[in-house]
Amino acid sequence: MMGLIGDLFAKAFKHLMIRLKDCGPKAVEVNNKERFRATIGALLGILITAILCFCFMASQTVLFVIAPMGASAVLLFALPSSPLAQPWAVLVGNIVSAGVGVSCFLLIANVPLAAAVSVSTAIALMFVTRSLHPPGGAIALYAVLGGPDIHSLGFDYVLAPVGINSLVLIISAMIFNNLTRHPYPHRQLANPTNVHKTQDALPTNRAGFNSKDLDVVLQQYNEVLDISRDDLEYLMKQTEMQSYRRRFEQITCGDIMSKDIISVEFGTSLEEAWITLRKHKIKALPVLNHVRRIVGIITLVDFMKHANLDVYDSFETKLRNFIRLTRDNYSSKPEVVGQIMTTGVRTAHVNAHIVELVPLLSDAGMHHIPIVDDEHRVLGIVTQSDLVAALYRVKLTENINPQANTA
Repeated sequence: MMGLIGDLFAKAFKHLMIRLKDCGPKAVEVNNKERFRATIGALLGILITAILCFCFMASQTVLFVIAPMGASAVLLFALPSSPLAQPWAVLVGNIVSAGVGVSCFLLIANVPLAAAVSVSTAIALMFVTRSLHPPGGAIALYAVLGGPDIHSLGFDYVLAPVGINSLVLIISAMIFNNLTRHPYPHRQLANPTNVHKTQDALPTNRAGFNSKDLDVVLQQYNEVLDISRDDLEYLMKQTEMQSYRRRFEQITCGDIMSKDIISVEFGTSLEEAWITLRKHKIKALPVLNHVRRIVGIITLVDFMKHANLDVYDSFETKLRNFIRLTRDNYSSKPEVVGQIMTTGVRTAHVNAHIVELVPLLSDAGMHHIPIVDDEHRVLGIVTQSDLVAALYRVKLTENINPQANTA
């Protein structure tokens, strides 16, 4: 009997230890620089809020800064991208909660009941107003339990100190976070659109997970996450890209690029550029300067756009007249490559992983990516066919030697 009790006790103790381990602190995946940034931000934010509110409110109330602002500072400076830390959530969440707290104190005589109702009602209204902000619960509770100094303020508590404290802290966070390269308010990532103006999903979304898959999972999870949906999707896609980098080992742009570059210069005539495109059966020519840095790219589309070839009447005549060099001193049409080339060309570094080219050559609709060195000199060019061939070789290697990528 004692042995059975001992076994049950041992199992219960082991289960308790596992549960306690799950309750332990989890590592925060940020470096020391980010920790220092958040610490200094909170220091400056609360200091500025205290000084300004003391100057404007000291004559009205001794409570020029309330304790829940410390919790708001944690969110605004340590988690500036969190949906719970955005200006609307901070300002509206705190003000709504303050109003609820004062109302509960005035309407409910039982203090413990008033405290409980204030917090629960504040949470409900923050959900309704899309302003969920955890310190709001503390602000509602503080209105009930804050003592005579708080109770004497009545509904003035909503404006001062809560409203003014929140507003000054938000402005401080905007200035500090943006100066330290953490955009605040946090901008939602724009959903990329199909460059071909069709209803199809982007090429990179057709084989893997897509936005609808994420929406289904979030509905099934049915809990509030301290990260926006768009940021979560971005992180998942970046994780997927990192997985591809690991699977494809260290295949770089330099490994797959075409090194024998057919290029032109800014002053190359349109006729010569057209002949070069036809001769080599290619669709684009990088435009390089005298030190082999790219200044633009000229494609078949550039010729069609400037020669008005989308109108098919006299197609050949229009093209011939457009590319033919004008012999007169004055010309009303473009004569050289530099006048019709596309500028602002996207490039990739020679040591960049080939996975980084996938979004450019698929979702962005590009067909050619110039490859450059550290000094931005063009070393080669990668086309869609180069990338497809490289990915095919990797997949073929996986099929022949499946253990190569599982080690």
